[in-house]
Amino acid sequence: MIFKRKLYEKMLLWKNNRQGKTALLIKGARRVGKSTLVEDFAKKEYKSYILIDFSETSKQINPLFEDMHDLDFFFFSLQNITGVSLIKRESVIVFDEVQFNPRARQAIKHLVKDGRYDYIETGSLISIRKNVQNILIPSEEESLTLHPMDLDEFYWATGKEIVTEQLRQAFEMKCPMGDAVHRKWMRELRLYMLVGGMPQAVDAYLQYNDLREVDDVKRHILELYDNDFMKIDSSGRASKLFAAIPSQLNNNASRYQVGSVIENQTAERLAETIFDIQDSKAVVMAYHVTAPNVGMGMFKDYSRYKMFIADTGLFITLAFKNKLYTENIIYQKLLSDKLDANLGYVYENLVAQMLYAAGNDLFYYTFPSVHNHNYELDFLLQQGGKIVPIEVKSSGYKSHKSLDAFCEKFSSRIGNRILLYTKDYHRDEQTECLPVYFAGLL
Repeated sequence: MIFKRKLYEKMLLWKNNRQGKTALLIKGARRVGKSTLVEDFAKKEYKSYILIDFSETSKQINPLFEDMHDLDFFFFSLQNITGVSLIKRESVIVFDEVQFNPRARQAIKHLVKDGRYDYIETGSLISIRKNVQNILIPSEEESLTLHPMDLDEFYWATGKEIVTEQLRQAFEMKCPMGDAVHRKWMRELRLYMLVGGMPQAVDAYLQYNDLREVDDVKRHILELYDNDFMKIDSSGRASKLFAAIPSQLNNNASRYQVGSVIENQTAERLAETIFDIQDSKAVVMAYHVTAPNVGMGMFKDYSRYKMFIADTGLFITLAFKNKLYTENIIYQKLLSDKLDANLGYVYENLVAQMLYAAGNDLFYYTFPSVHNHNYELDFLLQQGGKIVPIEVKSSGYKSHKSLDAFCEKFSSRIGNRILLYTKDYHRDEQTECLPVYFAGLL
């Protein structure tokens, strides 16, 4: 199925505003829906298009990119091979999986300068970067990132478009929803957590209405990720670091502890591997800040971070990948709304995904208390020249000691102070206790 995606509107702005002066690169993790989105866009917004999938293109097309000096011959040959007629300024050429042909990406400079047609590229994982070491990256290229389907897109796909508007109205009103509405929206959120936002998983849910089928799809995607990580790091370290994300969050440590996953290694020694994992778009990074202040990017500690899976549906499957679906206690507990505190890291991953998809860079902060333990703020956002501290609870528990201590310590820098939890809206003096389904609106 072709699902409605928010990135479509940004692509349309690019087409209308740039008028062929740049090419567009759509980046994202594997199976996030890039190829489907781009082809749907090409069909709807242009009179004709040529799609070249470099993962399986013919031997006739690849040699065309070896010599780009005669563009008339290039376009003549391309139309002849594909059987598609190109129309000046009304056609687009799509380079799908462009990482498999770096010369095609390098050719973008000449093709954009020629100006006859528009160009859209798609690419997955860090092989984009690995395969461009010996070519000139075109400055005429701009990029957008496609994330897994967010909560709005999930609602659109499942025929509940009205809920997205209701959520926005409720968020602006800042008042309790009432038990019936809140229970309904939490039930929908838990379903989103279980299915996730990978289009194939959503499609499987809509086709079969069976979470076993959905889980099979997600396991296949995770196998693809593992194969990709092994290709870029044959030592297996990248695969191990990725697979350990759920257990690392479960340990509730103040950082990802590389040494507990790979013996005798540190974050500094594996910095390039960590960057490769981040570059895959399969993960979301939250960095510790040395000084929580406006402009937090200047204070982030690159050696101290947490890693989250970019899709919580994949996170749930990865967390219990060694068990069959029927043994997966997270599925059982989420469906029955009995997720206990020991599984609260699932909600932390969900909030990270939702905040990041909404355009926020993720930061967190820890500091010692007088009682010899650490306070931790799960997420820090920057809004309107102020810091917005966020504490996440997987239950209805309203205690927020870390949040209180942080706001007292840095009172002059604090804007809104937010507790995200699983109960209805509540205001506890200066702290807004928000249902977790509002996270994507922050």
